Order: sequence, then structure tokens, then C-alpha cells
Amino acid sequence: MISREEVREILEEYDPAVKVGAIASHSALDVFDGATEEGLATVAVCQKGRDATYSRYFRAMKGKGHRGIVDRVVTLDKFADVLQPSVQKLLRSDSVILVPNRSLTSYAGVDAVEEKLFLPLFGSRNLLRTEEREEKKSYYWLLEKARIPFPERIEDPQDIDALVIVKLHHRVKKLERGFFTAASYEEYREKVRELLKHRVISAADLEKARIERYVVGPVFNLDFFYSPLEEEAEKLELLGVDWRFESSLDGHVRLPALQQMTLNEAQRWPEYTVVGHNAATLRESLLERAFELGEAYVKATQRHYKPGIIGPFTLQTCVDKDMEFWCYDVAPRTGGGTNVHMSVGHPYGNALWRRPMSTGRRIALEIKRAAQEKRLAAVVT
Repeated sequence: MISREEVREILEEYDPAVKVGAIASHSALDVFDGATEEGLATVAVCQKGRDATYSRYFRAMKGKGHRGIVDRVVTLDKFADVLQPSVQKLLRSDSVILVPNRSLTSYAGVDAVEEKLFLPLFGSRNLLRTEEREEKKSYYWLLEKARIPFPERIEDPQDIDALVIVKLHHRVKKLERGFFTAASYEEYREKVRELLKHRVISAADLEKARIERYVVGPVFNLDFFYSPLEEEAEKLELLGVDWRFESSLDGHVRLPALQQMTLNEAQRWPEYTVVGHNAATLRESLLERAFELGEAYVKATQRHYKPGIIGPFTLQTCVDKDMEFWCYDVAPRTGGGTNVHMSVGHPYGNALWRRPMSTGRRIALEIKRAAQEKRLAAVVT
């Protein structure tokens, strides 16, 4: 793991007017929009062939007016080239603070981000590995330490006696999900047979799959922010709540049952690929419990992953019929749905800060404050 002392040495060479960078994917637009709102320059690290969103359509143009949110584009053959020493040197020379998103670890690899990426990361570098479900100390391990409820794991498919969800990677779309549900061992075997046949899953990934009881209830992604700089107000903030659209699952649930029964073999099995997000709010009587979950997660990270969580994190939850939260996933960095906050903020963040406050803008605000107070080393790893 790259030490915080090594990161501090890099910061000593930085210009006080730091820039905010991100891998140009996932939730990067929220990061760039928020930085622009706070007057910080932005750098998009793009991959050739999928850069137009950032290099053309959201490119900043300054003159009579200010249009766009991407000040500089660094285009690479592939995202993983951000690990190349020459690219890192370029970004360091531009005093870039990199805001990690899921695309960074997915394309560059967690090992490399921990050991080879000599750039200051806003947030907690050592927590990024907990996202990998196959890890012994994954986010499930951390949720257990925090005493945050999460769905029960079923070790043996033959023990399936109620609806479960099977979590594994998609065989072809390797960064996406090959999830499926089953309510019995017989249904499990039938779906495995069909999904293997249609190349949705692989036998190797199935061996590592996690089977857990399905929580029936709406999904709420709780988008938190934790500030190590704050000394007077609460350090934990709930900036917003989002929920997601999944393809082709959402297409299935929009069909009446009779139409669902007419789907052919290729259409019958829904996929859980996330294709978008929308904003939501919680009933106020649930907010205190949401904050309790956030506080418990923060304390667990501080005990087991020093210095603990820094900046944004998302607890992905379901709420059951008894109004209980169940956490089924954790993003120890900016969440995938925070683009719904972009520009307009979110009711919770806006109410707290009395101005449009998105996750991206809150990140920029923290970086800006840290730079002004000469405390950047407290918010990067």
C-alpha cells in the first residue's frame, strides 16, 4: 500500500491551486460539475473511443460566458494507462487530486491502485478493496463489524427454501452483473442451466457466487459524506438518496404478467445491468436510523481501516415491510448514482448547506477548504 507519507511528499510539489481529476466514466460528470461550481479546474482522464462526452459535449469554453465543466482532457489508449509513469508524472505536474470512482479500480485493478498509482486520491485508498465480494475482508466483513444488518448468506444452493438472489459477474460484460433469483434448489438448477447456455454466466464465476436471501422492499442508496476537517458541526452528512434503473429487469417489471409469460427463451431471463439512476427521499421517521447506519460504518472503518472513511460513501439498502434497513452493498467512494445530484444538488444536501449541494460539489468544497487551510494531507491517501 502506498503510504500516506509518500502521498504527503507528492503534495509538497503541488501548486496551491490544485485541480480535480477523475477517470472519465461512472460519476465523473458530478465530480467535474461540483469542482466547476467551486472554481476548481478539472481534468478528465479519458479512454480513446469513449471520450466524446467529456472532450466535446461537456468541454469547458470560457469567454463571454462559461459553458461546460471539463477544462482539460487527457486521452489514453485505455483507462489502465493511468498507471503509466509518464501519465502519472503529467497529472502530478498539473497538481491533480484524483477522485476515485468504480471505474478506476475496475479498469486499473485494486492491486495497482494500492501499489502503483502515485497520485493523491481524495478519500480512502485502503477501503477500495472492500468492494470486492470475493475478498475475505469485503464490505460484508465490515458490515458485520459495524453491526449493520445485511442479507443472510446461503452457503449451499441445496439449502434454498425461499427467494434468494445469486450475485456473480456477467460472463461477457465482465464489469456488469450476472445476477439471478431463485426460490428453490430446482429453480436454481434450471436457471443456472439456461444462463450458462446463453453465456450470461460462467461455471468459474458461479463457483465464487454469493447467494443471499432476497429482501423484498424498495431500494435506497444512501449517499453520505464524512469530513475529517469539520470541528464544530457534525462530521457526517447525508447528501442524498438515489435508486437505480436496471436493464433488462426494469423492462420486465413494466410488463403485465400475461405479457411476461409470452417472452421467448432469449427474452425470459432479466439482467441486472445498471443503466441509470433517479433521486428519492426517505420518510422522515427513517432518517435517524439512516444516520445511525452511517455513523456505525464510519466507526467501523476507523477501527479496522485507519484513518477510516474520508469523503463520500454510499450504503446501498433495502427497506422491508417492518421498516428495517438491510445493507446489501457499499461504495467506499463516490457512488454510481450521484449524477442525479449534479447541478441541482439534492434536497438533503441543499437543506443543510442552503445552496445546491451535490456530492461532487461537496467533494470540491472539502478539497478547497483543505487547500486553503494547508490540510490537504488530511483528506487524501
